[in-house]
Amino acid sequence: MDINKTITNQNRNSPENSTKYREFINNNRVKLNKYLNNILWFCILTGPAIAGGVYTGVFRKVQMITCLHISLTMLIIALVHYYLRRWKPASAWVSMFALLALEILLLYMCYAHVGIHLTWFSVPVLSLLFCDKWFYLTTVITNYMMMVLGTFITAPYYGALRTDFSSVTSYFINMIVGLTIETVVMLGGGYGLLRTMNSYLEDMFNQNQTIEADKVKLKDQLHILNSMAEIYDNVNLLNFTKMTEMSLREEVPVEHTLDLNSYTHSIMNRKIKMEVIHKYVNDFQRFTNIKTVQKRLIGKKYITYEFESIFSGWYRALYIPVEVDEKGVPQVIIYTLQNIDEDKKREEHLVRISMTDELTRLYNRRCFEEDLISIRNNGMEDDFVIYSVDVNGLKSVNDKIGHAAGDELIKGAADCMSLVVAGNGRVYRTGGDEYFIIAHSSEPEKLKEDILSEAEKWHGKLVNQMSLSIGYATHKDHPESDIDELERMADKKMYEDKDRYYQESGLRRR
Repeated sequence: MDINKTITNQNRNSPENSTKYREFINNNRVKLNKYLNNILWFCILTGPAIAGGVYTGVFRKVQMITCLHISLTMLIIALVHYYLRRWKPASAWVSMFALLALEILLLYMCYAHVGIHLTWFSVPVLSLLFCDKWFYLTTVITNYMMMVLGTFITAPYYGALRTDFSSVTSYFINMIVGLTIETVVMLGGGYGLLRTMNSYLEDMFNQNQTIEADKVKLKDQLHILNSMAEIYDNVNLLNFTKMTEMSLREEVPVEHTLDLNSYTHSIMNRKIKMEVIHKYVNDFQRFTNIKTVQKRLIGKKYITYEFESIFSGWYRALYIPVEVDEKGVPQVIIYTLQNIDEDKKREEHLVRISMTDELTRLYNRRCFEEDLISIRNNGMEDDFVIYSVDVNGLKSVNDKIGHAAGDELIKGAADCMSLVVAGNGRVYRTGGDEYFIIAHSSEPEKLKEDILSEAEKWHGKLVNQMSLSIGYATHKDHPESDIDELERMADKKMYEDKDRYYQESGLRRR
């Protein structure tokens, strides 16, 4: 299939291009009207030229007054056409007026016995320049009528001079047959030429429009690419049609050959790979593989991957298809690399805030619920333990000493648990004086005792002592139970421990 022909046909059928082509034809007519006006002015010199022929004896039957008539007539016609052209510069009728004037001039020259032959056909030839078949046909018909009329007028004179014709009528018929044949040939040849010329001209015009549109598109794309090059740390242009890669961050971009037989990665990524943290290397290699990137981008606006560099922190790699072929396979792709380390830090900070209790800096209930979802989906290991912890006597401290003392007690309990649990699990504050611990320990009772021991040693500025109630449940002891059941077991044991505390201390539970 001829792609250029298809594009041309599409352009030709485009309403926008058709309108622009008509504008082109109108602009062409404006120029031709100006050109015809110059011819009319030049035809004023026809009179003096014929007068020169009369003077030298070339035109023996022509009178000097005829030369004056021709020049004056052409002067008037040129002036009329000049003002018509100024009034309607693109009018076909103004053009037809000029061509008819030339035909009338030729007719008058016939009448005055100025010998002309091929000059008649110059007018239809001029009409071909208008690239309009109806205009051409009209000119040929009017030209033929003028030739017939001119032959009719001059037949008595020239027929009498010819001895090879028996009568003026036979001379006239012979001349008309010859002129008719010539006109038919002129009509057919000119019409074929006009169609071919129009076709090529329209194709050239549409191709030019396509080129201009591509220039604008290319200019816009370069502007976008330059803007992208300023935003991103690295911008690479991968052209799979030309099999080249080019870095747009260089002062003078240089195209390098994409050798898929020797390499699976671009020059840029072969350098970057050396800086990628080890645990991200394999995924980075898969993402930046240029042998598969076209297939991975089919039907997508972009694909992206984030990785961490040894020296500069986090980066985001991005492939964006710019041009695709008729099957939707990207042929020109932009590859960008942007340092997002600051964004990552802000993101981690926001996540940390959303998952952290403001008072104690422990994980909050939201984080606890999300971790429970993860455990439900992924299951529990044998050493999994969940603790439920509650501060004893917090309400009494708030009422007697104040909320500042209560806050001190809450933060103190958090510190004791965090110190003991450390890297073995997570501590969550899920309510006012309520905590949960999710840990991994083969000695859950010892972990509980260590927390209670730290609590006994704790002393604050406003509160001298701390008491905690703790209950726990392990996956090892209850392998048939899910996380929600273990949570309820731990909570139940915590409340049992709290009841014992109030009974042994003799304090009133509030």
